[in-house]
Amino acid sequence: MNIMKKIIFLLMINLILTNKIIIPMDESQTDHIKAYGIAFWSLQNNNPVDWLLNYKGGSFILKNNPDIENECIIRGVSYSEIRASDINNIYQTIEENNMEIVLLEKSPKIAVYSPPDKQPWDDAVTLALTYAEIQYDIIFDKEILLGELKKYDWLHLHHEDFTGQYGKFYKNYHNKSWYIEMQHSFEQSAQEYNFNSVSDMKKNIAQRIKDYIINGGFLFAMCSATDSFDIALAAQNVDIAASVFDGTPIDPHCQSKLNFNNSLAFENYDLYTDPLVYEYSTIDIPSSHIPNQKDAEKDYFTLFEFSAKWDRVPTMLTQNHTPIIKGFMGQTTGFNKDYLKDYILVLGEDPASKQTKYIHGNVGKGTFTFLGGHDPEDYKHYIGDPPTDLMLHRNSPGYRLILNNVLFPAAKKKKRKT
Repeated sequence: MNIMKKIIFLLMINLILTNKIIIPMDESQTDHIKAYGIAFWSLQNNNPVDWLLNYKGGSFILKNNPDIENECIIRGVSYSEIRASDINNIYQTIEENNMEIVLLEKSPKIAVYSPPDKQPWDDAVTLALTYAEIQYDIIFDKEILLGELKKYDWLHLHHEDFTGQYGKFYKNYHNKSWYIEMQHSFEQSAQEYNFNSVSDMKKNIAQRIKDYIINGGFLFAMCSATDSFDIALAAQNVDIAASVFDGTPIDPHCQSKLNFNNSLAFENYDLYTDPLVYEYSTIDIPSSHIPNQKDAEKDYFTLFEFSAKWDRVPTMLTQNHTPIIKGFMGQTTGFNKDYLKDYILVLGEDPASKQTKYIHGNVGKGTFTFLGGHDPEDYKHYIGDPPTDLMLHRNSPGYRLILNNVLFPAAKKKKRKT
């Protein structure tokens, strides 16, 4: 009898240890955004996560314990318990199809590059991280100039201008209090750190961020932080800012002096140097300064499908429950494919135009990913508009692209027994 009890006890322990939960990421998921938060929370508590690429929209498998289940219930995330036999069937399905298992082991330390003072616009990444309950630090020029960027695994560039032209808002907003305060704050920082101008300081910061990537950092940027960052790298030693921004005239030969070898993603574009034009260059498509550009009902872009077993990074970055994503505009809405460098990997594009919406590349030991547009759930987000309420967009495919980027630095390829 004692032997039988021991056998039953051991079988129960084995059953508990082999039982897991699956968080589906297909159309059955009640809150896709918070589901990423559960995966991140599990990693923070030293519980690895299996990311099932291309299986039910990129589902997660976690160990079954009451704490994880309670978090799913509290946050309103759909999940179900699965037994060892179910797991074996899932693994078999993955083995036989364009799917893969990636082991997430350690939560990345996240930083958002954002001004300390409130701006008259919100940031989609900050909204996503906050709603998903994923921890992050806000850093800005001071922290980067003091060398603190190395503390972080993943960096997001807030809606920011790295060319020192104050977002090209001069025409419509240079008399607004927020613009005046922003200019004063930036000029104070430039003086404090011995730069001749805000433009010089911002371009120096762009170079430091590039060095961060080369040394193994992961960069994600949206909207104008994409092309302004790359332009700043190409214009390191060239004055491209009008006198209304830095008090000195533009170099009349600035276009020919751009060093595209120092930039990451774009080349051979033309600058818009007029301070009254709300645009940086011909990279952006459609151009921000041309009115009545697109109809939201007709604006979509398509995600590419990659080989999960061979191209796991782009596969991670494109996990979704739909391959067709609603378009959304911004100061930089998309990227003209004519100006992409040859090695750039296109993750998503508008097949009916020259617009690439979502791109990725490697630099040194690190990577960068650019997503055009300002807010995936607000087609035309104007200055002063209220922040998007993600409670109303819990299953947003566009916001999922952001959160794929947050998780993929935690990935390590899972070695399965054969």
